[in-house]
Formats: sequence, structure tokens, C-alpha cells
Amino acid sequence: MPASPSLFSDRSTISLINFFALVLSSIIFSVFYVKSVQPAAMERNNCNDAYQVCARHRLISSIFMAIASFNYVVYYFFPLPVANELLQKHFAWPYWVSVAIALTIGIPCAVLMYRGIVDAGEETMTPKKEHQLYGGIYDSVRHPQAIGEMPLWWTFAFLLNSPFLVAFSCLYIPVWIIFCRMEEMDLTIRYGSSYEEYRKRVGFLFPKRTTAVLTSKSA
Repeated sequence: MPASPSLFSDRSTISLINFFALVLSSIIFSVFYVKSVQPAAMERNNCNDAYQVCARHRLISSIFMAIASFNYVVYYFFPLPVANELLQKHFAWPYWVSVAIALTIGIPCAVLMYRGIVDAGEETMTPKKEHQLYGGIYDSVRHPQAIGEMPLWWTFAFLLNSPFLVAFSCLYIPVWIIFCRMEEMDLTIRYGSSYEEYRKRVGFLFPKRTTAVLTSKSA
């Protein structure tokens, strides 16, 4: 029995509200994350509690990132009708294939993100002026958390078996690159020449060949 027009309209309304909430939450977490990685620049502009302000911005960013993740789940139940016309609602292959792809992406990325969080310590959420340059995995790559975190959106999308969400997740690639670039601008203000030397020695998103060789020798 076909669905009634009112039911279809209600589902379309929910799907539109959820999609716009996803876009809005993505914009908000992006704006606040960029704000959260500029404590040195804020302090230079006479903001006495710059590091505390940035910590609050990062918390707000994390909250809206969680909301965006929730919007992904809601999208599974209320997909955009127009997206279903352009793309399939679900991938044509068996669901286990999507799960396998999700795990292939998610497991190494989660491990990399975890290593970055551990080596960054409390600065992951709370920037502090007295904190020094990180060690550990940061001696091999400058942004391990970004490399690990951004692909997790694809992991989430494949677990939800949604071609649209996989495509939408691609929009986060330039966003995460902007995050990293903005953070590096502030770290240059914060650490000066020592950070410039670090940038020359260690790769942005992937290890430099010389860094990889040195790392393997030290191991």
C-alpha cells in the first residue's frame, strides 16, 4: 500500500530539517575550531585570557561535531528525496562490504588519532601557553589527529551504507586542511623559529622521506 501524501510530506520535512541542521552544525563546529587554534594571535591582540577562550571554543566545536554525527544517523532514517533520485539510498553491494570498507578506513585512522591525542596530552582540548612542541608521533607527521579524524566521517558514512553521506564527507577534506593551516599559523607565532625548523623537518600530513629514515634508524 503506497504511503499517504501527508506521511511522505512529513518525512520530507524531517529530512530537510535534518540536512540543514547537518550543514549548520558543520559550519558552526568549523568556525569555532578555527577560533580555538588561535590563542597566540588572540594574546598578541591583547586578549589576556586567550588560552581559556580558545579552550571554550574547542569545547563548543566538539559539541557541534557530535551534533553533526547525530545528523548522520538521522539521515539514514530520513534521507533527502532528491538525493535518492541522484544516488541510490544504499550501496548496491551487500552490507558487509560497506562494513569491511568502514573498518579498513576506521581502525588505522582511529589508532592514528588516538596516538595523536595521547602525545598531544591535554592540549587536545585545552590549549596552554606553557606547553612545548609535541613529541611521539608528532616527530613523524605534524597533524596525526587530523589525518586520523577526518576519514572517520567516511567510516561513519559506510557503516550507515549511504552513498550520499560518503559524498558529503568529501566536503570535510578542505575544512580539515584549513584547520591545520590555521593552527600552524598560530603555532608559528607561538614557537617562532623552532616551529619553522620543525615544519622543515616533519611532513604536513604524511611523513617526509628523511623523517621516516631517521625514525626507522632511531627505532
